[in-house]
Amino acid sequence: MKFDLTDLRLLLHIVEAGSITAGAGRAHLSLAAASERMRGMEANLGLPLLVRSHRGVRPSPAGDTVVHHARLVFQQLARLDAELGDHAGGLQGTIRLLCNTAALSEHLPDSLARFMARHAGVDIDIEERTSADVAKGVREGAADIGIVADTVDLSGLETFPFCTDRLVAVATPVQARQLQGEGASTVAFAGLLAVDHIGLAGDSALSRYLAQQAASSGRVLRTRARVRSFDAVCRMVATGIGIGIVPQAAALRCMESMQIVALTLSDAWALRQLSLCVRRFDDLPQPARQLIAMLRA
Repeated sequence: MKFDLTDLRLLLHIVEAGSITAGAGRAHLSLAAASERMRGMEANLGLPLLVRSHRGVRPSPAGDTVVHHARLVFQQLARLDAELGDHAGGLQGTIRLLCNTAALSEHLPDSLARFMARHAGVDIDIEERTSADVAKGVREGAADIGIVADTVDLSGLETFPFCTDRLVAVATPVQARQLQGEGASTVAFAGLLAVDHIGLAGDSALSRYLAQQAASSGRVLRTRARVRSFDAVCRMVATGIGIGIVPQAAALRCMESMQIVALTLSDAWALRQLSLCVRRFDDLPQPARQLIAMLRA
């Protein structure tokens, strides 16, 4: 059996993307070259590494084994790069970070900018996923660090508190009076499902999370328009064509310049503790350990 690092990295990209085409793009290879490499790996091993279907690909049992060891190989290489970078006089390496929508949009940008300004040799590869997928990815070694809502299963992971995140509904003052009623200080998410919503693009972690919450009530979220940022959600809400669900930090920022108000959601899931999670802190490359220390501070 003989695999090179390009083969192993390609396999990881394909498995994480769920398709050979997307994996080839991530690996900066043509589809033909990626397919040829995969066939060569499978011929060399004598076993299929991927289960192919019209929906994409997933790893076979043998593929899962190779993926597991490939991740260990690249983790060790990252540690080697980081430690050699220390000898050269500065941190070096790439930190792989998975996080949910709220963390990526509201809580991380300033902290990451400060960290990267101090450590010019460190790159950060960030991917947005639902909290459940973040925990799964960290557990499987697909990322160094995850940021999740602590409502998901975090067994087998080391966790550290990061920040509190509250989801609120944003609406025009007229809509707010209609939705909240006289004397009410909060509104239930189920009571908002009869009106049109402005949401994030369907591939966002928050969109999937809200759709799951609606489904648990036996309802479907009526999304009239989808945009790419919380600021855009609030701008659309201000026109009166629908309401939105955004982090409280985004709502407060937008309320300074837009005619919208924030409604507190009474649902327990709307108030979330965001946590940092890792497989094992002591096994992380030094750049990842230093980033966690900065985020915790």
